[in-house]
Amino acid sequence: MNRERSIIHLDMDAFYPAVEVLDNPELKGKPVIVGGSRNRGVVSSASYEARKFGVHSAQPIARAVRLCPHGIFLPVRMHRYAEISGQVFGIFRRFTPLVEPLSIDEAFLDVTGCTRLFGTPVEIARKIKEQVVKETGLTVSAGVAPSKFVAKIASDMEKPDGLTVVTAETVREFLDPLPVGKMWGVGKVTQEALAKLNIRTFRDLRRMDARVLEHAFGKHGGKMRLLAMGMDDREVEVEHEAKSIGHEDTYDQDILDLDLAGEELLSLSHRVGRRLRAEGLKGKTVTLKVKYSDFVLITRAVTLKSPTDDGFDIFSAVSGLLPKTQVGRRPVRLLGVSVSHLGARGHEDQFLFQT
Repeated sequence: MNRERSIIHLDMDAFYPAVEVLDNPELKGKPVIVGGSRNRGVVSSASYEARKFGVHSAQPIARAVRLCPHGIFLPVRMHRYAEISGQVFGIFRRFTPLVEPLSIDEAFLDVTGCTRLFGTPVEIARKIKEQVVKETGLTVSAGVAPSKFVAKIASDMEKPDGLTVVTAETVREFLDPLPVGKMWGVGKVTQEALAKLNIRTFRDLRRMDARVLEHAFGKHGGKMRLLAMGMDDREVEVEHEAKSIGHEDTYDQDILDLDLAGEELLSLSHRVGRRLRAEGLKGKTVTLKVKYSDFVLITRAVTLKSPTDDGFDIFSAVSGLLPKTQVGRRPVRLLGVSVSHLGARGHEDQFLFQT
């Protein structure tokens, strides 16, 4: 039988707005909303002050303005967020090499084999939280549990700056009263389907006959039941690196002019190049993304002879892809540029083995 694992899920608190406050302390205590343009953009992240007004991520900026008209709306500065993220993940890796990034601001850590060096899993979580505050000025919430599933739920329980601990003995006690909406992959539609079976909490779900769930939801039904019991044996996956780096913009007014589209693509290309350099990466495949005004989305890609992190190289590749689109002949709502097949700068020989 496998020994009990110790997993920590770490999630930065309102990361993008927190970085903005860090760089401009006058914003402290104010409703800060980071995202796209006011007409067509969406909210990337909102400070806790803004969330009190109902503002949340993935919400249209126009709606956020109506909910919080006095909010401070700021553009996304991915280069800066990536810089701070690098510092934070560097702290995580001091305590264990088993770090699985989920995004720029959250990760799983397996600290099962680190207790002799750094203390109990709870002590490790506290030390990480202290170092993040000391070195970056930002707070991070932590969930400590025997599995990834329970640790992720736990980290969200006492935000911001929280620390929630769930032992193997208290997993059922912790999960049972929670609404099923707390479970990954259980959205509005699934919640409604579960409600028809009188399933509203984790307790209801784990007590339901597995055959009933599988009849209603297929294999997913059985998996949901196991998770409701706290059964999750997934390992922390260390090689969970970004497969691509890109930027895209949605425009307030459709772009009709080819030259204007070129100017936007030049800006996007340089932003991608800066981010590649900030993360010490180069890439070989450049992709152009175009969404027309009727929401039809297309992508075109080209693989370069040599990997690059240079904005002009990226722009040159994108320019060569433009004739394969209808940009300049059809109204454009969104443009995006990304680079994939990434590898560390200075280790270009690794690209020889990528297909």
